[in-house]
Amino acid sequence: MQQLAAKVLQGDRRSVARVITLVENEDPARQEILRDLFPYTGQAFVIGITGSPGAGKSSLVDELTKSIRQENLTVGIIAVDPSSPFSGGALLGDRIRMQEHALDRGVFIRSMGTRGNLGGLARATKDVVKVLDAYGCQVIIIETVGVGQSELDIMNYADSTVVVLTPGAGDHIQTIKAGIMEIADIFVINKCDLGGAEKIKIDIEGMLDLSPLLNGWRPPVVLTSTLQGTGIDQLWQELQRHRRECQISDKWRQKQHQRMQQELVDIVQQSLHQKIIATVQENSPAAPLLEQVFSRQLDPYTAADLLLRNILH
Repeated sequence: MQQLAAKVLQGDRRSVARVITLVENEDPARQEILRDLFPYTGQAFVIGITGSPGAGKSSLVDELTKSIRQENLTVGIIAVDPSSPFSGGALLGDRIRMQEHALDRGVFIRSMGTRGNLGGLARATKDVVKVLDAYGCQVIIIETVGVGQSELDIMNYADSTVVVLTPGAGDHIQTIKAGIMEIADIFVINKCDLGGAEKIKIDIEGMLDLSPLLNGWRPPVVLTSTLQGTGIDQLWQELQRHRRECQISDKWRQKQHQRMQQELVDIVQQSLHQKIIATVQENSPAAPLLEQVFSRQLDPYTAADLLLRNILH
């Protein structure tokens, strides 16, 4: 495992793919590799691209990658696709729109299925970001699945979050709803070659006029068209400006601290969840306790408290 981690640090693409597979499959060996890679993380600029289905997120990521590569920066792309609730499989079709970068050694693309995880991302996304960061990707773009108004996990993963909207996807009421509209560091109105883009921009600007500035930052509204290639360079400039503003205001350090705090909580929750599942199996020591609950001799709240005490002690 140490050799595999060393190959990742040396820039071996095949080793990166192997490690990501171990992470996705929750292989116990992944923890040892991630421990070795962790000291070399924290350098990449992580960008989150989120929005409703059909907003053109994949095409936007493809065009944005072109702009970033013009500055000779290395890019890692994590494209998350929904998994079937029946078969558990996923099409992983986002990378079809990124064929132009398939032979570019400065771009590493990885598609991932959600595997039933809610929030718009796969459970392994955080660890995959670490792997790509240690590998040397200077910019990492995370594209979420098509989300609604409550899948907000991306705000805990990205340094800058881009919310993608499209004309004709809803009336102006959508621009004042809570949820996903509030996590945007930058708004993008994609497919601006269609009618109604300016109207949405005016609505968003009006919403921002009524909202308090978060640490002095007012999210810009950028009009883009991946078909015509317009607005992409402006989007990349705004992303860089947001990063600089955060670093100047110390918001960058605060966000990194909050992210690490949330990650520790997630790791502890996952470990506890696995222990709880193992504890309440039919043939476990907790079986008599379950029988007492089943026969109504003990209420489930008291039983849960007893189980938790047993796990923690």
